[in-house]
Amino acid sequence: MGKRRRVAERRKTGPAVLAGMIAVVLGGAGFGVYALYGGGASADERASGAAGRAVKTGPLTAAEVRTASTRFLTAWQQGQVTRAAAGTDDPTAAAPLLTGYTKDAHLKDVTLTPRAATGAKVPFSVKATVAYQNLSKPLAYDSALTVVRRRSDGEAVVDWHASVVHPDLGDGDTLVTGASGTPPVTALDRDGGKLTAAEYPSLGTVLDGLREKYGKTAGGKAGVELRVVRGKASQAAKLSDKTLVELSKGTPGTVRTTLSPTFQAAAERRVAAKQRASVVVLRPSTGEILAVANSGHGFNTAFQGSLAPGSTMKIVTSTMLFEKGLVTPDASHPCPKKYKLSGWTFHNDADSEIKKGSFKLSFGASCNNAFINFAPKLSNSDLTKEAQQVYGLGMDNWAIGVPTFDGSVPVQSGAQMGAALIGQGGVRMNPLNMASVAATVDAGVFHQPYLVAPSVDGRTLAKAARTMSSKTQGQLKEVMQYTAAYGTAAKAMAGLGPDYGAKTGSAEVDGQKKPNGWFTAYRGDLAAAGVVQAGGHGGDTAGPIVAALLKMGG
Repeated sequence: MGKRRRVAERRKTGPAVLAGMIAVVLGGAGFGVYALYGGGASADERASGAAGRAVKTGPLTAAEVRTASTRFLTAWQQGQVTRAAAGTDDPTAAAPLLTGYTKDAHLKDVTLTPRAATGAKVPFSVKATVAYQNLSKPLAYDSALTVVRRRSDGEAVVDWHASVVHPDLGDGDTLVTGASGTPPVTALDRDGGKLTAAEYPSLGTVLDGLREKYGKTAGGKAGVELRVVRGKASQAAKLSDKTLVELSKGTPGTVRTTLSPTFQAAAERRVAAKQRASVVVLRPSTGEILAVANSGHGFNTAFQGSLAPGSTMKIVTSTMLFEKGLVTPDASHPCPKKYKLSGWTFHNDADSEIKKGSFKLSFGASCNNAFINFAPKLSNSDLTKEAQQVYGLGMDNWAIGVPTFDGSVPVQSGAQMGAALIGQGGVRMNPLNMASVAATVDAGVFHQPYLVAPSVDGRTLAKAARTMSSKTQGQLKEVMQYTAAYGTAAKAMAGLGPDYGAKTGSAEVDGQKKPNGWFTAYRGDLAAAGVVQAGGHGGDTAGPIVAALLKMGG
């Protein structure tokens, strides 16, 4: 009896420690715990023990990191949500997501395995089973947590972010398992071929957007899946819900796009050769998008980026100057080395200058001060109106079939207005916007770009308030053709003339050694624009990408 009693007493003291690892099996809770080291007092015990003490400061010790991370992971794994949340610096945010991990995401048999810490960061692997009704599938992924000192008492706790639970979660996002709500779609190219992210890696976010937009109307039936449901912050960033595990396949509907398999494949190859490169190809006569590609696949910079476009914006500025009769392509117009405006001194690239030359020469050389020195003759809203009324930019009303950022040209004054004339200041664009600018010059009228024909869902495409005159269009084509033949775009556009035009751009970014390189151009009934972030001059970086795609037009 005595021997049996001692065994029973040992069982009451807690889990058995085997070779420094905790091994716990909980009946009925659905959790199995393996490969967790250490132990430590509960959060409540530590809080009460810390009463009256001074707040702890200084770097975290390895023991503190180990204890805090183990306490959190063990409690999470055992389903002790309140205790796990208390081991973070934001229990209010942590508790609902950790609760939802089992109740909403339907995850069971969770195993958390920590790996060696690097400073205060502790990576760990997750294995679990997604179980919904009579369906189940395994789930495995890697995550990480960081230990910090709690502000109130200096105790070591987990720095709470939703990404601790799953790396695809942003703060405010949740995990949900159930009927997807949105049936899957099969996206087709313009020729009827199937578009997949496996073949075209850049299209992952595009395909997500197509499903979100057309899944309920394309004739499919929803399946069952574990997915990330986006919260307000992620929705504001125009991120779509993401499927993590598909428990049962739905029946997909079909959506035909305007993408060309030939152009899409070529665009993928071209951007893959550069870091942080993006490109869009359009049909100016219709607005059809033929290709969209990004070398990074987590965010669709080509459609949703918000970047200063640099000197490619001078196309819009020149349109305004020509329409106002302030200058003509061949008019004599100097480009001084320095120009002062509202207390700012603007410089040209490499402090260059054009003392005696035409406006066309300054456009082709991308000489900044030949544009900024028109500022005293302009109203603060002139550039904004030009961008909206002629090019359809900054209206936030493009309906291309997936989420986009439609450009921004805010009304600004003084030096900021001067900077906007050369695509800096508050002006923000992406390759879709700037490809549309080149396409508008080529066609003479704004055709809103689109990825899915409006006839598919009866939506109304955005329209510009007015059309540039044929005289203005001729002047723009003259300066852009000169740039493609003799100016900063000549190297990239060599051999593609004579029915062509181009503009380069280099946009400075604070804290970035090299500027973002921009290039937009048209040739025949093709227009394209690209950016290589931190790449340097656009003619050397984005230029070859754009020119190679335009060359495919024959």
